[in-house]
Amino acid sequence: MTEHGKRGIQLASGEGTPVRNPVGGHITIKVRSEQSNGTLGAFETVTAPGEGPPLHVHPEMDEVLYILEGRFRFKLEDDVAEAAPGAFVFIPRGVVHTWQCIGEGPGRFLVIVTPAGFERFFERFEEVAEAMDRHDAFRNLGREVGMEVVGPPLAQAVAARAGT
Repeated sequence: MTEHGKRGIQLASGEGTPVRNPVGGHITIKVRSEQSNGTLGAFETVTAPGEGPPLHVHPEMDEVLYILEGRFRFKLEDDVAEAAPGAFVFIPRGVVHTWQCIGEGPGRFLVIVTPAGFERFFERFEEVAEAMDRHDAFRNLGREVGMEVVGPPLAQAVAARAGT
């Protein structure tokens, strides 16, 4: 052990704690709050084509995403842009945002959040997935970890603008 009980974390590809992704696919938690003294959390997410979370905001959490595979569309406040592998997205606390996998196959990206604790959302979601409506779960469980849902998923917003 190093000074003050701190330890580094090194995981091989595929290692971590697997949980179900609320938008289809799966998440692998790489760093948990208790492993980083609350400093940061990290997870890899794989999501199904066409899927993405509702428009939301983290008032007390910064978020970094790094695209590993697939194509995505991101909405940060009023700006919408596409992202491919190698793209980097920084979402400061308080910025309203969402994303959607727009490729033909699943997409995959790494997420780092600071401070840590957001991994609890995915674990709680997995616990209640069968018993609760997905949208209600996002809204209610999100509040538990400091996330506020403020609008629909990007796919629904795009379809509404197109009149479909």
